[in-house]
Amino acid sequence: MIFHLIKTLLITVFACITLFARAQVSFTSGELEISLNGKGYLTELSNKTTGKNYLYTDTLAPLITVVRKSKKFHPTSLTYNKSQKKITLGYTDAGVNIDIKVLNKPTHLILEIIKAGPADKIDAVVWGPYPTTINKTVGEVIGVVRDGTTSIGLQVLNVKTLGGDYPNNEGSTWQRGIAAISRPWGSLLQAYSINREHERYVDAWGGVYKNMPIAPIKGETVVGSKIALFSCDEPKTLDRLEQIELAENLPHPTIKGVWFKKSPLFGKSYLISSFSEKDVDEIIGYTKRAGLFSLYHEGPFKSWGHFVLNPTQFPNGKEGLKKCVEKAHAAGLMMGMHTLSNFINTNDPYITPVPDDRLSMTGSSTLMQNMDALQKEVEVASPEYFNQQESNYLHTVKIGSELIRYKSVTSTPPYQLLDCQRGAFGTTASAHNKGDVVGKLFDHGYGVFFPNINMQRDVAKNIAILMNETGIDHLDFDGFEGGLASGQGDYAVNLFAKDVYDNVKHEFICGTSISKSFFWHIGSYYNWGEPWYGGFKESMQEYRIANQALFDRNFMPHMLGWYLLAEHTTLPEMEWMLARAAGYNAGFALVARPDALRKNPLTPVLLDAIREWENARNGSAFSKEQQERLKNPANAFHLEKVSEGKWNFYQYSTSPVFVREKFERQPGEPTHTIWNFKQQWSEQPLQFNLNVTGNEGAVGDITMQIDNYAEINLPQELQAGESVVCDGTEILRLYDKDGKPKGQYKMSSPPPVVSPGTHSITIDCSFTGEKPPKIEVQFKGLDKMETVNVNKKG
Repeated sequence: MIFHLIKTLLITVFACITLFARAQVSFTSGELEISLNGKGYLTELSNKTTGKNYLYTDTLAPLITVVRKSKKFHPTSLTYNKSQKKITLGYTDAGVNIDIKVLNKPTHLILEIIKAGPADKIDAVVWGPYPTTINKTVGEVIGVVRDGTTSIGLQVLNVKTLGGDYPNNEGSTWQRGIAAISRPWGSLLQAYSINREHERYVDAWGGVYKNMPIAPIKGETVVGSKIALFSCDEPKTLDRLEQIELAENLPHPTIKGVWFKKSPLFGKSYLISSFSEKDVDEIIGYTKRAGLFSLYHEGPFKSWGHFVLNPTQFPNGKEGLKKCVEKAHAAGLMMGMHTLSNFINTNDPYITPVPDDRLSMTGSSTLMQNMDALQKEVEVASPEYFNQQESNYLHTVKIGSELIRYKSVTSTPPYQLLDCQRGAFGTTASAHNKGDVVGKLFDHGYGVFFPNINMQRDVAKNIAILMNETGIDHLDFDGFEGGLASGQGDYAVNLFAKDVYDNVKHEFICGTSISKSFFWHIGSYYNWGEPWYGGFKESMQEYRIANQALFDRNFMPHMLGWYLLAEHTTLPEMEWMLARAAGYNAGFALVARPDALRKNPLTPVLLDAIREWENARNGSAFSKEQQERLKNPANAFHLEKVSEGKWNFYQYSTSPVFVREKFERQPGEPTHTIWNFKQQWSEQPLQFNLNVTGNEGAVGDITMQIDNYAEINLPQELQAGESVVCDGTEILRLYDKDGKPKGQYKMSSPPPVVSPGTHSITIDCSFTGEKPPKIEVQFKGLDKMETVNVNKKG
């Protein structure tokens, strides 16, 4: 009896041990090795070359987390069918099972959900998060972490799989990326997918539009969500990403057959302008002179949605644009066009005269009474969606084929939309019946509407068709966040870009206004930074510079954003920006409209400067030490061509800042201030920047006397925040508080030539205002000259 009991016990123990052993599973692909325990958690995330396990073990590392009603469930069991290469995860608390297909490739490991159910118990799944001990370089967009020796990465392999950890029920983030997240102890790698097959209610556009109803997408469950895991030597990371793209049939844009991320055009600068069939040759000439690779039209459309061309610029329509593209291509340039992705103008055929039934709505109610075509009040069952004042720009509802604008909504029953404009945006006012749907259209401050997820796929195809018909090969997905208007979050954003990419029949490049993990495979560059409110130095410069580290972390080309060439732009201003571009090895977009190019007398000089600086930058002419100096915004530089591939590189130095402020004097006592300025550079005309600092008041009657003999006068009054620049000529340039050119003043004679040594500067002025501003002056001069050459090895 005891013998049989012991035998039975041993058999049971052996069975348990065997079951447990079978539950342990390991996979290798290339240098990567991962192991999972019997509960479905990672126990190893190793690189075979280094022999290190990079899994951070002081936190949980589930292979997949299930999300249901905002609650997260971790796996409780794992079984592995070796013959089918299938993992099955069990979630006891959620009542869910998930089957994952595992496929070993030479360069990466593929994990794909092939079955998940019951589907109605799954709102979303999260791959991981997988904690690693690496945090030296965390690529939040691309989902790759690096420690200087080794890279570990998670790649999303389709549009339904999003980089991140299911940040909200919309499935979106305004962050630049969350596929990898830095932690004090290392990092997290993560991706997620949403079950879109059942009806949902989301807080759309980052939570602005509350409780937006989202229609189901048949068959769009978490089944099919797919990722790749890999590890490699850090220097080989970009090569590995390319191998994964090709192996998994991901978007792989090329230029002349070369993957864009290894193309000579990677990080190059381009020109943004407006032009027509009539003057395109002139603008092509400017672009060529500046040495830029593409001419990009900033607004060729009469309307977005169907992308109807502006007949003033393109009287011959698509054929006219096509001929412009052919001229650009003949000149060796690419040609682009600017849109706002899926934004739809109110004059587009999607809106007028008959609005499309697939326009996105933030929500709806029903009519409580029959109404005729003249009625100015619309009674609805509920005020929800109509009474939301934040981001309610066009106050427009759709009933049948009529658009109606309303002024306000009553706060108590009967709920009425008041002071309505019937037949808005060229639609037809008509009678409607009790019970008809009243839908609140999703709008935007740009005065546009948006499509739902199905209609946006047509909008994407419209862009692709126009590109195919005209040869346009440069596009920005500006306003990319418009995809959020469908309520489908980042899935819709990625899908829009993929639909364009899949339908364009020729090579093209594209940028974006927001970064997403899947889009990384489509996008050519990320060029953020606007020129509109300030000069070169004032326009979001800190933001532009901060982006460079983001680009480094995510294998993106360095880009500084958009800059505006105005009719008053000077060479020092232009070279200030070009120096920063050279320092960070960053491209940029130069917005240069025909009128500004024609009116600025320095246009030839400015375009030549752009060409030479870009030739030097792209030719790796600057040393690492020089690049560090070029990055410093306090430094000024000038580049002068000596011969092909060789330049004189001049650096300017600046003095300390001298301050003049209002103070009380006894009657008759002089009111001036005397500064002792020590010039440490060679003899040259005096140059300076004068800034009026403060929040209110003004200064006037400014005079500066140098060494008690040469005088500079500025009779014009300057308000707080304004400034004056003297570049060694008789022209003083004036700028407003936002750094925009305000005008110029011609002195009676050029500023004096100043030799090395100490000089006396006497300054006087009048002050106005209860809290008078101060004057701050900084002198500058040419300090050193070096010779730089194209680095043929660079």
